[in-house]
Amino acid sequence: MRWSRLLEGLAARRMGDGDPVVRGLTYDSRAVAPGDAFIALRGATADGHDHLDAALRLGAVALLLEEPREAPVPVAVVADTRRALAPMATRFFGDPARELELIGVTGTNGKTSTTYLVESILLAAGRKPGLIGTVEIRYDDERARAVNTTPESLDLQRALRAMRTAGVDSVAMEVSSHGLALGRVEGCTFAVAAATNVTQDHLDFHGDMERYLAAKAALFEARLATGGAAVINLDDASATAFVRAARARDARLFRVTRRADGEAEVRLLSATCRLEGTDARVATPVGELDLALPLLGDFNLENALVAVGIGCALGLSADVIRTGIARCPQVPGRMERVGADQGGAPTVLVDYAHTPDAVDKLLAAVRPLAQGRLLTVFGCGGDRDRAKRPLMAEAAARHSDRVIATSDNPRTEDPARILADVEPGLASMKACTAGSLDTTERGCVTVVDRREAIGLAVAIARPEDTLVIAGKGHEDYQIVGREKLPFDDREEAAHALRRRSA
Repeated sequence: MRWSRLLEGLAARRMGDGDPVVRGLTYDSRAVAPGDAFIALRGATADGHDHLDAALRLGAVALLLEEPREAPVPVAVVADTRRALAPMATRFFGDPARELELIGVTGTNGKTSTTYLVESILLAAGRKPGLIGTVEIRYDDERARAVNTTPESLDLQRALRAMRTAGVDSVAMEVSSHGLALGRVEGCTFAVAAATNVTQDHLDFHGDMERYLAAKAALFEARLATGGAAVINLDDASATAFVRAARARDARLFRVTRRADGEAEVRLLSATCRLEGTDARVATPVGELDLALPLLGDFNLENALVAVGIGCALGLSADVIRTGIARCPQVPGRMERVGADQGGAPTVLVDYAHTPDAVDKLLAAVRPLAQGRLLTVFGCGGDRDRAKRPLMAEAAARHSDRVIATSDNPRTEDPARILADVEPGLASMKACTAGSLDTTERGCVTVVDRREAIGLAVAIARPEDTLVIAGKGHEDYQIVGREKLPFDDREEAAHALRRRSA
């Protein structure tokens, strides 16, 4: 595609002569191939403008920049290269979103589980779905580890084109507030938009809750097809904003609620939660459904209700929705049980909960299922919202008999400083040493090393106890400084359980 064609519609200042044929787009200077256009993005830790020479050496034939630079190839200067990249990528890949039915799910918590449920419902309907989210991008036998919950626009458009080429007809996608605020989903129009909830998170990026909510509401205000469908959890305080945005788009509303007597289109009538899963009866526009939900935790009822609402919005039958819910696979790192086959071992659950609301809902769901004590290991990420740290600790202390606060992904922060921010939230518990934690009623301890913390919790847990390891879920790494080091909570817990039984 010609460089001039890619720049159509952009407010770009063009420098240099020539109109080369562009064979590919990239924002990674290390990945440039001869014939590519290089787009210089500014990130939190790196600036593509610092790597122009490397891109040119590898054969870049054009540059998209935010500041004028002399170069031996044509240059286009725009105000924001990240936002300009989206329409360029959409045009380069032939606008694949127009050929797909997109289902977007936003919210602080529950996006991943909801999209897994939706994918399972689509499979039950005989569709050929794709999945894009926090854990991975997948379709058919293709799997790619996710870098961001919502990929950069170039990666997103490339994935959508690959999916369509493979015969995919519909895509369940997690749409993050970052993805909306940074324009990553420009070029995508959603047939269905859904909202799970909005609770405190990412304030280091958005600044305050008002702007955080506004970013998520943009899925309905700007990216939902006119006359499309909106699925909204009425039990969340943010529901009014989403309903207002959806009505402005003349959307078909499918509201969901846990209230049996509510006015929503999808209502929870009854439910029984066990460690093996949840049975629920739900009222819907297609009749009452008896659901066998294999995902653990009372909070997953909300995700299931949103997924049922999406199924109804897509016009699917009661049998298809029921079958899809029942067939949903274990969502990696979401209430995932470790060592269930080991006799005499405690119940160990690994979960991605890393916000105050998510930790509170997770432990509130586990508490009534625990036969013995509830032990919790959790940490807070570095270089992120410091205000939520004591709130996460308060949630852990509220429901647990023993708490071990430890490192999550400390990044460039001192882990000890992060734990110092956490400790005020544990004031309702008795601070103790690792050696006395087992015998201290409502005891808490801080252990900087996450492997040591998990090992300690497994070692003191009794067979009737339940241990929750929260914060990292599916992640198989730990970010220390600027390095990603191999680390998987599930593997660490499994190793500790084997040591315990040796």
